[in-house]
Amino acid sequence: MNPKDINIRNKRARFDYEIGDTFTAGIVLTGTEIKSVRQGKASLADTFCFVHNSEVWIKNMYIAEYFYGTYNNHETRRDRKLLLNRREIAKLEKAGKETGFTIIPLKLFINERGLAKMVIGIGRGKKEYDKRQSIKEREDKRSMARLFQKR
Repeated sequence: MNPKDINIRNKRARFDYEIGDTFTAGIVLTGTEIKSVRQGKASLADTFCFVHNSEVWIKNMYIAEYFYGTYNNHETRRDRKLLLNRREIAKLEKAGKETGFTIIPLKLFINERGLAKMVIGIGRGKKEYDKRQSIKEREDKRSMARLFQKR
């Protein structure tokens, strides 16, 4: 698998949250972790970010153990540090303290230099009726696409 093809998404994020600002952050990984990510064996389901001591951390991110890893293999669900500049961390810290807002990982990818990067966003939880509206809009788009496809 080509490392540039790695594009792991948090599919529930845009459905459950209304995303505001987004940031691209580096992520601190060990050797076996980056090898598993390059194979595409990671998941962002049920993950969230938090700010602690002016550092941004991601919690509950799953990276499968590397098949060829020995006793040096990593834990699959450990807290991992995200790399952002001071201004971005201050924005995230301010948003994280407001009620109703949370920091959500949206996408994990490998950039052109071969480094693991993560897109995180500040999200506000959607209400049930907002979710129904999203579903209706998605179904309308599909039906319009079908109509234009038949012509």
